[in-house]
Amino acid sequence: MASLLSRGLLALLLLSGLPVQAATPACDAPWAMWNTFAARWVQADGRVLESSLKANHSTSEGQAYALFFALVANDRERFAQIWRWSRENLAGNQPGKMLPGWLWGQGTDGSWQVQDRNSASDADLWFAYALLEADRLWKNPGYRADAQALLGQVKAQEVAELPGLGPTLLPGPVGYVQPDHLWRLNPSYVPLPLLRRLAAADPQGPWKGVLQSSLRLLREGAGNGLAADWVGYRGTSAKAGVFTRDASTGDLGSYDAIRVYLWAGMTDPGDPQAAAVLSALQGMTRLTAPSGVPPEKVAPGTGAGQGSGPFGFSAALVPYFMANGQPWLAELQERRARRELDAAVQGSRDPALPSVYYDYMLSLFGLGWHDQRYRFAANGQLKPSWESECSAKAP
Repeated sequence: MASLLSRGLLALLLLSGLPVQAATPACDAPWAMWNTFAARWVQADGRVLESSLKANHSTSEGQAYALFFALVANDRERFAQIWRWSRENLAGNQPGKMLPGWLWGQGTDGSWQVQDRNSASDADLWFAYALLEADRLWKNPGYRADAQALLGQVKAQEVAELPGLGPTLLPGPVGYVQPDHLWRLNPSYVPLPLLRRLAAADPQGPWKGVLQSSLRLLREGAGNGLAADWVGYRGTSAKAGVFTRDASTGDLGSYDAIRVYLWAGMTDPGDPQAAAVLSALQGMTRLTAPSGVPPEKVAPGTGAGQGSGPFGFSAALVPYFMANGQPWLAELQERRARRELDAAVQGSRDPALPSVYYDYMLSLFGLGWHDQRYRFAANGQLKPSWESECSAKAP
């Protein structure tokens, strides 16, 4: 049945008359999606708007993702602005002493400042990764120094030795160690390409161990081929432990977990663990193929799906379906994402409608990858489309 469905959907795509494959962008070709995003969501001072559900608030995740996209776009000016704002406002201008606070905005007293000092380790890894690669690609040692300083704090505050699991990335410094030898972990916080790059950049650090524990989290923390938003890990003895359902969110995979498929799809097939991670995540294909639309929520414990995911979910799944050898499903998601993207951006300007920031951000990742704006090498290095022809050019 899947074969018949795939042929039917592919036929519809071909009849649309639209090109199936995207051409590699020229060295100096502007990335229209990024320019639209930056104009809509990035202030002149480098602050990223609407990355929090709280009004007038911004998050470290939004800042870190935008930093990465600016690098992919070879947008050096915005990269510098985004990092400067993040460094000054989230990390107190001293990344070697303070992790970036995850939430910044206007408090009840009217002041604009960090509203939650706890850090988000996924944002911290994306910050460090973008800074390391900006130094490598743009030859800016100041960025490398900041990355190394930030990683020092990540190692000190966000990496813990878990029984039977080894060095493990916690989602943040505070709130993820539970009573009775229980930890809360987030599978979407550990993209393999980033961990590969950190292990190479800091070979004396814990990153090889974090990579191994993350692989176990991705493989053993999934159920019925589906990723959960949050996973529990309970130490059963001094040297052993088991993955469990998260006590707070239960049997749920949704807006966090969609990124697990995205990162898996973008991992270079030459990575020795790429195939194993994809193999553990086959449930999303089973739930998407019948209707062509991914579910909004899944239950890894039962394998069931519920609802229709927004267009950002479709964009995030484009690399995943391509990596799985399912171009018909990938193209179906790409068409859907592009069709809804522009209209959603225009609609988001209406204050009565919800923000589409997260869907657009997922689209930058998934559609940018589809359009060959960037790739991750097997060693984790970023391969932007402009690198070969443009890397020697002055900004």
